[in-house]
Amino acid sequence: MQEFLKAPKDRIAVIIGKNGETRKEIEKLTETKIEIDSKTGEIDIQGEDALNFYISLNIIKAIARGFSPEHAFLLKNDNYFFEIIDLKEELGKNEKLIQQKKGRVIGKKGKTRQEIEEKTNSFISVYGKTISIIGEAEAIEKAKTAVKMLLKGASHSSAESFLYQKEKEIEI
Repeated sequence: MQEFLKAPKDRIAVIIGKNGETRKEIEKLTETKIEIDSKTGEIDIQGEDALNFYISLNIIKAIARGFSPEHAFLLKNDNYFFEIIDLKEELGKNEKLIQQKKGRVIGKKGKTRQEIEEKTNSFISVYGKTISIIGEAEAIEKAKTAVKMLLKGASHSSAESFLYQKEKEIEI
């Protein structure tokens, strides 16, 4: 199996890591071969095992979408998943609107994003024209619902109430 990805140039160094350590770690964890062109941002991933190949792809995509390698490596666990919300799909191509809605999801000093992460036990990255989530399936669904509520204009308190309700359901 082989796939080519293109990562944002400002994320290539993170994917490679200091002295190539992150790339080597991905290769070792997933039994894949990864070649990275740091000038173009093109990444060539090759692997034999379908599951490991898919995991390698997701780890690289997660780092490219703004996650730290530590959070991206969680995707090696069977119960962790990765989801990307494309803001152009959700909101259209209006740059000003996309920036405004990203700000709503992040909140003052990152408070809203942090609250969603804590209440859902997930990790969220707001990068470029995407909002990405890493977590267990149920956590991703809750986080995605809260994010989409904010994108559609719901108040922060409505999104908080939703998360609080979901938290209470788990305790019962």
